[in-house]
Amino acid sequence: MEKSDLIIKNAKIYTINNQFDMADAMAIKDGKILAVGSEDEILGKFESDRIIDFNGKPVYPGFIDAHCHFLGYGTGLLKRADLVGTSSFDEVIDRMRTHHEKFPSTFWIEGRGWDQNDWPAKEFPTKDKLDELFPDNPVILTRIDGHAALVNSKALQLASITSNTKIDGGDIILENGKPTGVLIDNAIELVTGIIPEPDASQLTDALLAAQKNCFAVGLTGVHDAGLEAREIKVIDSLQQTGRLQMRMYVMLSPTKENFETYVENGPYKTQNLNIQSIKLYADGALGSRGAKMLEPYSDDPHNTGLVLRTPDSIRDICKTAISKGFQINTHAIGDSANRMMLQIYGEFLKGKNDKRWRIEHVQIIAPEDFDLFGKYDIVPSSQPTHATSDMYWAEDRVGADRIKGAYAYKQLLNQTGWIPLGTDFPIENINPLYTFYAAVVRKDLKGWPEEGFQKDNALSREEALKGMTIWAAKAAFEENEKGSLEPGKLADFVVLEKDIMTAPDAELPNIPVIKTFVGGQEVYSR
Repeated sequence: MEKSDLIIKNAKIYTINNQFDMADAMAIKDGKILAVGSEDEILGKFESDRIIDFNGKPVYPGFIDAHCHFLGYGTGLLKRADLVGTSSFDEVIDRMRTHHEKFPSTFWIEGRGWDQNDWPAKEFPTKDKLDELFPDNPVILTRIDGHAALVNSKALQLASITSNTKIDGGDIILENGKPTGVLIDNAIELVTGIIPEPDASQLTDALLAAQKNCFAVGLTGVHDAGLEAREIKVIDSLQQTGRLQMRMYVMLSPTKENFETYVENGPYKTQNLNIQSIKLYADGALGSRGAKMLEPYSDDPHNTGLVLRTPDSIRDICKTAISKGFQINTHAIGDSANRMMLQIYGEFLKGKNDKRWRIEHVQIIAPEDFDLFGKYDIVPSSQPTHATSDMYWAEDRVGADRIKGAYAYKQLLNQTGWIPLGTDFPIENINPLYTFYAAVVRKDLKGWPEEGFQKDNALSREEALKGMTIWAAKAAFEENEKGSLEPGKLADFVVLEKDIMTAPDAELPNIPVIKTFVGGQEVYSR
């Protein structure tokens, strides 16, 4: 009998191997899978001091979020007021008042998560009430998508923003010739750039807080979309000591320090940390009308959105990435931004390849541009809950014709043969089962719309499960070490109360996680 550290038996194991085989037992040693098979096979070959009977419960590879802001989520847990779900600006003000009462010594007052599309008037707020409530403290309230923010007069003053301030790729909204306090895209950096950065201790607290919550929903890996060298060093240090067990694929923000620290030296990889990609922004977001469109917005006929980085600067970074073996992952929402990135990628990729350059979000694609994904093997990195969050107002933004090429996950999958899935949390909820539900059912958590939103672009359950396991791993060049439960791979897996492959649609988002394992170690138990 071969000794193992752990044996699980009497389980319904989805291996997610090439044949999508099922098994009911698995042996694990030194953090990796020794064998997967029938209970008779495993118990006949392996012995262990620890054997867990899962009583027929379903087991899946640990879920991987292919696009999120893990550190940003953790930071928000500790210092920002949660404004998600506010139904009016008055409710935002109430939450900010409560938040400040809880943290009265904080100079910078921050909140995140408001969405004017959920309010009766559906219009951007102004700074007037913030000025009344916080005359001596700078305030910044970031919109849910991160591409618009409301600041008060104190923040405008500290950032030296006036009605004459101009910035490429951004906008300072004026009313009667004066700033309203609303900043769009690159203009936000004028304020965030003067907010003191968290120190190593604060970053540590944020990372561990994020990890705790993510393990509880079955996440064992994340792709963090845009970090700085000083943040990555804290992550690496915590992982080396074993305090941070979350496996992280980190996309680098295109800063001088990141290029000097990481890009110039080539990809950096440990068992828990993988750095071989650069995160770019092509445009803004649809909700704040910053997404770059080929034609004006249907509900704002003088506006086509914003380009956040010039094509030539993107080409310069792509050239460096090719030479240093780095992947390019670019945020692109509007059809114009997506076309620009598809064409620029094509200049460098030239044809079929395995560079796995990604376009993040791929929300609105012109009909004639879908073929470019397949032509250049460009990876459509998608977040299905964006579709079910935006569906109430998205057609108002882009009209009945353009909406047909929006959130088109099935069409994108048909081009590439695979599609990694994520959430973009904290913009969306961290729960990967929400991703699964949105991808498959295309409804909100209340079951609306009854027929599903553009259901012809829904994914099958098998496709959605692959999107948050093996295809997410593949998007990070990690499909040979994680994303499926096969011999030699990392023993990262999650146990659920019910089987998402057979449960009724309405039950999918609320199925509890029973246990989460990373490297064969239990990191969460219900």
